[in-house]
Amino acid sequence: MGWKAAEKLIRHWKVLRGDNGETGTIKRVIRSQNRVIVEGKNLVKKHIKQGQGHEGGIFAVEAPIHASNVQVLDPVTGKPCKVGVKYLEDGTKVRVSRGIGASGSIIPRPEILKIRTTPRPTVLGPKDTPMDLVLEKTYDAKTGRGMPEL
Repeated sequence: MGWKAAEKLIRHWKVLRGDNGETGTIKRVIRSQNRVIVEGKNLVKKHIKQGQGHEGGIFAVEAPIHASNVQVLDPVTGKPCKVGVKYLEDGTKVRVSRGIGASGSIIPRPEILKIRTTPRPTVLGPKDTPMDLVLEKTYDAKTGRGMPEL
């Protein structure tokens, strides 16, 4: 990707995976292309050759849509709305519905994002560095000890 294309990437995404859009649920967000895949929308025919272990044929697959063509549904009115950001009194950041005909209510975070697909490891594996080696001081700035000889 060139620097011109990188300038046009969306920095603050208003649409998240699992949001209810006007025509379906958002299945995937492709941030590197500013595109999203909506369930049951923008179907294209894909010709797949028969191979070992799977059948071939013509299948309907969802193609990506640009993120500017997708709007989130207002949870109260059920109509498409713009998404804004608001901070509550306790300091938590929430998404709110904005625009003409919007209720201004809080848009809840999708449930699918609360589920972690792979749990964080709790025990050290064979390739993890032990904590005593991580915390060991190998360079002293005052004496210059630990600097490699060039």
